[in-house]
Amino acid sequence: MRNKFLKSLKILLVEDEEKLSLLLKNAIGDNFHSFLLAKDGNEGLEFYKKVLPDIVITDIMMPNKTGLEMAKEIKTINPNSKIIILSAFSETDKFLSAIDVGVVKYFIKPFDPDELLAYINSLEDLFGQRSVVLQGEYIFHKAKKALYKKSKYIALTKNERVFLALLIQHYEEGKGVVSYDTIKKLLWIDEASDERLRTFVRRFRDKTTKELIKNVKGEGYQLLIA
Repeated sequence: MRNKFLKSLKILLVEDEEKLSLLLKNAIGDNFHSFLLAKDGNEGLEFYKKVLPDIVITDIMMPNKTGLEMAKEIKTINPNSKIIILSAFSETDKFLSAIDVGVVKYFIKPFDPDELLAYINSLEDLFGQRSVVLQGEYIFHKAKKALYKKSKYIALTKNERVFLALLIQHYEEGKGVVSYDTIKKLLWIDEASDERLRTFVRRFRDKTTKELIKNVKGEGYQLLIA
């Protein structure tokens, strides 16, 4: 079930049963941009703050900090966080508590990993196409205006973020190439030379890769989508 939506997602699985963690990662992990593992709620919360995953999948009962306790803290950081709860049948009495926390789904163990994968795939509309998969294993999160490669954050200047967002916008609107003049007028208040633009683009490519954008000679620059 590989597709661009799934490949744009960073998943955090918080589960103290190592065998189940590895089973899920081996079964469905390759479908995503990244699939990180944490062994309890404390480690899960620490990972969440560092990585800001798109979806958190967590067991309820864990040592040190339960999944529900962790979920509540995550929701204070980002109320829109998508959290999926995993639970043994004997813990279904905690379902109402999970609803109060704001989880999006509740899976009873044992479950089919493909069912979990199918459910995550169904969340695409909730995310509203908020990220774009680019060439060279890069992901651009439109809401955050942030660029990542294999979960590693790539620090861009304000103008570089604006430049990349502009290229993405033109691609999504079917316009393709962004003219040199359009770029210069958007990035700089004063009149900019062609050399200034070329230097800017060269530095952007040095920071990222030549695979992200194409120079259409005599016209402008165009985004390269994976």
